Amino acid sequence: MDKLFGTDGIRGKANEELSPHLALKMGRIVAHLLKQETNSDRPFILLGRDTRISGNMLEGALIAGINSAGVDVRLLGVTSTPAVAYLTGQSDAAGGVMVSASHNPVEDNGIKFFNAAGYKLPSVLEEKAEQLYRDNVSFEAPGGKNVGRACRAERLNQRYMEHLKKAAPRLDGTRIVLDCAHGSLYRIAPALYRELGAQVSSMFCTPTGLNINVNCGSTNPETLQKAVPEHKAHAGLAFDGDGDRLIAVDEKGSLLDGDAIMAVCGSHLKECGRLHGDTIVATVMSNGGLDLVGEEKGFRVRRTKVGDRYVQEEMLRGGYVLGGEQSGHIIFSEILPTGDGLLTSLQLLNVMAEKGLPLSRLASIIRRLPQKLVNCRVRDRRWEQYPRIRECLQQAENKLGRRGRVLLRASGTEPLVRIMVEGEDSHLLEQVSDELLTAVKAELGAPQEQKA
Repeated sequence: MDKLFGTDGIRGKANEELSPHLALKMGRIVAHLLKQETNSDRPFILLGRDTRISGNMLEGALIAGINSAGVDVRLLGVTSTPAVAYLTGQSDAAGGVMVSASHNPVEDNGIKFFNAAGYKLPSVLEEKAEQLYRDNVSFEAPGGKNVGRACRAERLNQRYMEHLKKAAPRLDGTRIVLDCAHGSLYRIAPALYRELGAQVSSMFCTPTGLNINVNCGSTNPETLQKAVPEHKAHAGLAFDGDGDRLIAVDEKGSLLDGDAIMAVCGSHLKECGRLHGDTIVATVMSNGGLDLVGEEKGFRVRRTKVGDRYVQEEMLRGGYVLGGEQSGHIIFSEILPTGDGLLTSLQLLNVMAEKGLPLSRLASIIRRLPQKLVNCRVRDRRWEQYPRIRECLQQAENKLGRRGRVLLRASGTEPLVRIMVEGEDSHLLEQVSDELLTAVKAELGAPQEQKA
C-alpha cells in the first residue's frame, strides 16, 4: 500500500494489502497514541466489525496489537460504524475501532479509528501513526498485570438503540421495506423499526460472511425499488455494509439519494428554525439541484472535498447541524457525531410523519441538473501531474460555461479517477465526459472504465 490512510481509514484486500500483521502493528501504534491522551489507569478501546468473513481475522490481530500496548479491548461484535462512534464518545473509552470496508466487495476490508470523542482520528494523528508504522518504531512492552485484556461487550449496543429511539417518531401502521445488505444492520434495523410500531418486510438480512453488499444495499437498490410497490409500502430503506449510508425509495419505487434526503430534511429544519446558520454542508459531488432548493427555501450549500471527514470538519467549524454526501452518508450532528444510515432513515420518516405527505411529494422539491459520472480504473491516481489531462479539463470547463461544473478526483479508497460533469445540456455532458475519459485513459493506462 502506497499510503495507509485514505479518506475513510485504512482499506485494502483482506489478507493481502490489509494483512493481520498490518492490523496488529497499527492497532498497537494507535492504542499507544490514544493511551497518551487519556488519564485512565486502565484505558480501553471499543472494537466493532461488520459481517464479512475476514472480520474475525482482523479483529483478532487488532486485539493482539491493542493489548500489547497495555490497553484493554471491549468487543461490540457485529455492529455499525456509527454505533462504534457513538458508544466511544459516550463512554470513558480512549478510542474506538471499526473493522469494515463499508460498501466495498467482500474481498476488501478496512480499519476505521476513532478518538475518545467518537470522531475519526484527526489527519495529523493519522499521519503520525503512519510515520511510526513506516519507521518501524518499537514501544516499551508492558508485562504482567499491565498487559491489556479483551472482553465481550455486545450489550453496549443497546445503548445506541435507545439513543436512536429518542429521536425517532412512532411509526404505527407505516409499512417499511428494509434492505440491510447482509451487513452490520441485519439485526439492529428490523428490531428497531418493529419497536417503533412499523410493519417491516426485511430483505438481505442473512449474512454468510461472503454475501455482504452482493446485489443489494445502498449501491444496488434495484430489488428494493421493485419490492416497495409490490408490498404497497410507504418507503424502502437501503443501507450499506457498515450502516453509515442510506438510499431511500418512495412509495412509487423511485430513488432518493443523499442530495434528495438532505433537500427534504434541510428544508424541514429550516421551516422549524433548527437549521443553524441556514446552511447545509455538502461535497463537490452533490448535484446543483440542491443549491436550487436552497435558493427557494432560504438556505445555502457549503461545499467541501469528497469524504465525510471533510463534511464533518466543516460542520464542526461552523456549528452546522446537517451535512452529507450524495452517496447517502449524512450527518445530523446534534444527535450523532458521524454519518448514520439508520438515524438518517428515522429523520426522513419523521419529516414524512410530521408533514403527512408521501416521500414522492417530499422529494419533488429537488430538480436535478443533468449530471454524468464516470469511474476510470487507473494505475496512477495522480492525474494533476499530466498536462494533457489538465488541458482537457480546462477545455471542458470552458465548454460548460457558468451554469456547468466539471470535477476530476482520485478515489481515496480505490484505484480510480472519478469524472463528474454537470450542466443543462445532456448531449454536451456526454461529449465532455467522453473527451475527459479518453484523456485519462491515454495518460494513466486505465485497463477499463466503469460507468456510474
